[in-house]
Amino acid sequence: MGFSDNLTEMATDLAQSVAATSKRLAEAGVATSKRVAEIAKLSASNLAEEGGIKKAYVELGKLYYAEHGATPDAGYAAACEKIAAAKATIEANNERIAQLKAEAKADGEVIDADEVEAVEAEIVAEQAAEAEGEETPAEEEAKPEE
Repeated sequence: MGFSDNLTEMATDLAQSVAATSKRLAEAGVATSKRVAEIAKLSASNLAEEGGIKKAYVELGKLYYAEHGATPDAGYAAACEKIAAAKATIEANNERIAQLKAEAKADGEVIDADEVEAVEAEIVAEQAAEAEGEETPAEEEAKPEE
């Protein structure tokens, strides 16, 4: 499930939650403004629509790249080059992964998929923190205590 699918699902859940909460509050005798409920529902609907737009943009980009990626129009050349470079990097990484697994197997080493996944999650978290300008866990550990 992609990010936009998750966003759409979250927005739908939010809209249902808003409706259910509003109903529970009304049943409990708590007056909620109909306008507040409607604003919340419309905002949740907007989130779902934005998720749909993002999904459509991704689909549109994939279609364009499939049809014109090898010979893109000038305005799309840089983006298509980034995609081609990323695909080449992925292919090279996959080849190296296969090589490392073969070497490990030849040496009798067992690669634990859960361990790989845990280290991968740490790396992704550090990259996300760096992208947001936050300190990574490794940087926090290296900091001298005050």
